[in-house]
Amino acid sequence: MKTLAMHSRPAQRGFTLIEAMVAIAVMMALMAIAIPSYRDASYRSQLRSAANDLVTSAHFARSEAIKRNAPVTMCMSSDGEHCTASGSWEQGWIVRSDITLRRQTATASGVRISAGGLVNLTFQPTGADATPVSFRVCRVSTNAGLEARIVTIDATGRPSLRKTASATCS
Repeated sequence: MKTLAMHSRPAQRGFTLIEAMVAIAVMMALMAIAIPSYRDASYRSQLRSAANDLVTSAHFARSEAIKRNAPVTMCMSSDGEHCTASGSWEQGWIVRSDITLRRQTATASGVRISAGGLVNLTFQPTGADATPVSFRVCRVSTNAGLEARIVTIDATGRPSLRKTASATCS
């Protein structure tokens, strides 16, 4: 008697074309949901960072004025060395007395900082500033409901920060 040798074919592993297409479709649907959420979180982070930089610089300028017993100025600067009367706060700013004490580079692209035409703030040796000011930090092109930040420096020179809902940036 002859025995027949059975040749079994090894089981193949992998994905069929249909399975791969379904997996890609599910992944694309998840990305369509996640990307706008990530973008909004990124925008909020950029606003928060710019506003916190303003608050930190104002605190620093005020404390340096008290420490040095001399006026300290926080002003717009495009080169990181000299105050400028043109441009805007998002190009960067410096804190200076007789020398530059701190430099702040430009904000993230698309972030606007407006201060109603104010180009510099001078903190007196008492720590106070003669001119109260509010900085508005917002996105140039926002979606409705996207928040902005308001940095207020009162007559005593103390900065404060608050969020506000805003659809426009001026």
